[in-house]
Amino acid sequence: MVDRVVPDVIVSRLPVYLRALQFMQMQAVTTTSSQDLGSKVNISAAQIRKDLSQFGEFGKQGTGYNVEALIAHLEKILQVEKVWDVAVIGMGDMGHALTRYGGFLNRGFRITDCFDNDPAKIGSQAGQYIIKDVADIGKGDCLRGKMVMLCVPAAAAQKIANKLVECGVKAILNYAPVHLSVPADVRVQYIDPVIGLQRMAYYLHEKNE
Repeated sequence: MVDRVVPDVIVSRLPVYLRALQFMQMQAVTTTSSQDLGSKVNISAAQIRKDLSQFGEFGKQGTGYNVEALIAHLEKILQVEKVWDVAVIGMGDMGHALTRYGGFLNRGFRITDCFDNDPAKIGSQAGQYIIKDVADIGKGDCLRGKMVMLCVPAAAAQKIANKLVECGVKAILNYAPVHLSVPADVRVQYIDPVIGLQRMAYYLHEKNE
């Protein structure tokens, strides 16, 4: 890993490159170029080379990148060559959908726990998981990982985030439509489909004018 700080915008592009490379590997592609990779992710070849150069030299001029080797390098950089335990907090429609999703484990993540505060849900089955009481977070090994997917209403999100931070959680994928206030060493990633739709609506409006 690299000791110096890499801009977050570069880090955010690495999983995009990794996904495209893994798709190439599934199609039995063994080598690629920055131009070819760029055409698949809609990012310029120069930007891809600049991004990867932050972490070393992985390709050879004239021969490009070995797909399998570059996948291994990116997995190591992103620390997904191992499997991370992840908890789901909030077992509404989104929480249930996440626990049913089969694409986590082969990409470095394993859901180990799910929580809710609804007495009607606590103790019931959600796929292969038993829903635990959110009030038990922090008790014993009830919460096993340092990563959480937060799928609770906006009004409850900050209070639960505070408790997660107290329990040592360092990464929160937040589906609640609210900004969270957390310490600087806790990473929050926001997912809000409405913001994505609003952004697209702007461009549709421009096109129809």
